[in-house]
Amino acid sequence: MRISTKGTYGLRAMIDLAIFSQVRPVSLKKIAARQEISELYLEQIFAKLKKNGLVMSKRGIQGGYYLDQDPQDIKVKDILEALEGDLSVVSCLAENSEPCNRSAICPTKVLWKRINRSVQRTLDAYTLEDLIVEAKYKDSDLL
Repeated sequence: MRISTKGTYGLRAMIDLAIFSQVRPVSLKKIAARQEISELYLEQIFAKLKKNGLVMSKRGIQGGYYLDQDPQDIKVKDILEALEGDLSVVSCLAENSEPCNRSAICPTKVLWKRINRSVQRTLDAYTLEDLIVEAKYKDSDLL
């Protein structure tokens, strides 16, 4: 499994949004400037996040984006799945994959399942709030 720039940028943008949208919606232009991400690329990312119910938007002069849920209720896994799709470490473990004809005799199946379970548990254990707290604790200059 490899997380693309869509996933990494999306996670950074969601942290930024969680911090700065507490008072009013935040424009993608401001997120793009703070995170040094293309505004056009952020539009694609936020379209997926909105489609998956993680963010909302408001039109108009005071418009922008804001979280659709509290940061403690948004799991990192939800964000990455919205942007990346299935997060299985190998394709044969993906939810909608074709059954592997070597599954019964695969010598690496147990290893891949164990790694996959570990990754899924880790992503499911972290929330957006956890990342915000960790970033503030480690280096206030990050935000």
